Amino acid sequence: MNPDLSDGRTTRIVTAPEPGGPEALAISRRDLAPPAPGEVLIRVAAAGVNRPDAFERMGFYPPPPGAPEGLGLEVSGTVFETGEGVEGFAAGDPVVALLAGGGYADIARAPAGSVLPAPDGVPLEDAAGLPETVFTVWTNVFDRAGLKPGERLLVHGGASGIGTTAIQMAKAHGAHVTVTAGTEEKCAACRNLGADKALNYREADWAAAVKESGGADVILDMVGGDYVEKNLSILNTDGRLVMIAFLKGSRVEIDLMRLMLKRLTITGSTLRSRPDAEKAAIAAAVRETVWPWIAAGKVRPLIDSVFDLDDVAAAHARLDAMEHAGKILLKP
Repeated sequence: MNPDLSDGRTTRIVTAPEPGGPEALAISRRDLAPPAPGEVLIRVAAAGVNRPDAFERMGFYPPPPGAPEGLGLEVSGTVFETGEGVEGFAAGDPVVALLAGGGYADIARAPAGSVLPAPDGVPLEDAAGLPETVFTVWTNVFDRAGLKPGERLLVHGGASGIGTTAIQMAKAHGAHVTVTAGTEEKCAACRNLGADKALNYREADWAAAVKESGGADVILDMVGGDYVEKNLSILNTDGRLVMIAFLKGSRVEIDLMRLMLKRLTITGSTLRSRPDAEKAAIAAAVRETVWPWIAAGKVRPLIDSVFDLDDVAAAHARLDAMEHAGKILLKP
């Protein structure tokens, strides 16, 4: 259904009143509060569907205090209204934004520091697939792990939204990229995006293959579990392992002697709960470095599928099936 936004004061949101599967998601209508000082309201063109959304739906990832109600961590759209003190944005400007919540909506809200002009060269709807993945890759691969041109990056989950973005950003930066993925079709999609090597983890001994081809200087891992010890075994001296999720579990046993002898670093981060000022600093770095890559055609969002907001359960079922390559979007 199309919401009545003629007065601009209502919006749909998506919540999970009780933890569960995709069927637990519910669409509600809320009165729209005015933007707070330093806040931007965005008329949503599309919203990205991400793994943390599924974790929140299942009750494993509660929103931080003060987050907007509802699921959704990234949107594209046009500025609807700005709060006191916001500069550089006016009603109607095309933008993208990283959110603490509430992106599955007709109108979303974001702190101005997490809002960026929509990049050149990407349709506004597709641009919804950029903020969460680009901010995450920049923070973890470039900032925390300090990937350098010429280094070897291994990305697990290469066909995911994070993975497809990491491939392109790392290649634009001049790194060598290897990925793992679960089907030959996903591996082919990764190669098409520039991956130097794509390994089907269901068929190949990916750890042995990476080690034989020169190891890895940086590994971006969203799997955890038994992958962690394998990752440490193939990292080169002074290598960095960055954890951003743990689909196979967060509790592992590792050999600390290996860390000491090879001077390895294990790090990781989350974005959602970080202070607005830190997110604004990330946004500024992304605008300076990554937005020119996008304008030059070196980085683009790979869109797997687009669902109407009313079909949000189907979008989450697609996410849960882990058969997608690239980003899943919701369109109000």
